[in-house]
Amino acid sequence: MDFLRPGSWEEALAAKAEHPTAVPIAGGTDVMVEINFDHRRPEYLLDLNRIGELSDWEVGEDSVRLGASVPYTSIMENLRGELPGLALASHTVASPQIRNRGGVGGNLGTASPAGDAHPALLAAGAEVEAESVRGSRRIPIDDFYTGVKRNALAADELIRAVHIKKADGPQQFSKVGTRNAMVIAVCAFGLALHPSSRTVRTGIGSAAPTPVRAKAAEEFLNAALDEGGFWDNGKIITPSVAKQFADLCAAACNPIDDVRGTANYRRHAVGIMARRTLTWTWESYRGTAATEGVA
Repeated sequence: MDFLRPGSWEEALAAKAEHPTAVPIAGGTDVMVEINFDHRRPEYLLDLNRIGELSDWEVGEDSVRLGASVPYTSIMENLRGELPGLALASHTVASPQIRNRGGVGGNLGTASPAGDAHPALLAAGAEVEAESVRGSRRIPIDDFYTGVKRNALAADELIRAVHIKKADGPQQFSKVGTRNAMVIAVCAFGLALHPSSRTVRTGIGSAAPTPVRAKAAEEFLNAALDEGGFWDNGKIITPSVAKQFADLCAAACNPIDDVRGTANYRRHAVGIMARRTLTWTWESYRGTAATEGVA
């Protein structure tokens, strides 16, 4: 295994173009586990730790540009207001040591369905900034996951940043694990209310071959909130609506049985998390609406 260590982003792109099979490593919290357990033996490792710009973030008027190597700790400490769902998800990542090293770019590059960042990114409607010597492009998060641990990156592309819309409403994240820390998700769920467009987005992790959205559940809830005038009157969502939303979220899953949980348990747990996160986010929205004199 050869070790490539570019000193700039341009050198990194050139190295990736010359060695398309090179595996990028920054935090190394996913890659090194696979190497240590001999699950993966890449011909080249492409070390990105000397490229400081990958650890920078920029808060714009409408969105946040998050460098691929920004550690989870920085998201928790500095971007809780702009990216509340991702900040909550960051809290659940492994240990403080790993949160200090790992970043969203690594989660996206690995594309594991159990990655903690994915449900929050799906719910927020993120875009992945990919670049190669041929140029750059933005990949909508809905199009990024193409299969089990596969993504839409071309062989010569690297993830430079993630563009995430600043929260315009409450967001939540919930995760089920076999213990409270240092655990891979049995399943996870993210929910974001978008009052500006009067829509809801979801994200489900570790309950299908890829991270997915519960689109039928979103369409149902969007229609129910609109028809009932909930966005304007700020009323409590009825139990029947919450239950139907939860059932549709569970139905969006396509899980497997494994050592962490059964398929039936994963579906059940996703439904519970969907109902709870909907309750939490809507109560938060109602509180804001009441303060602003809407409800």
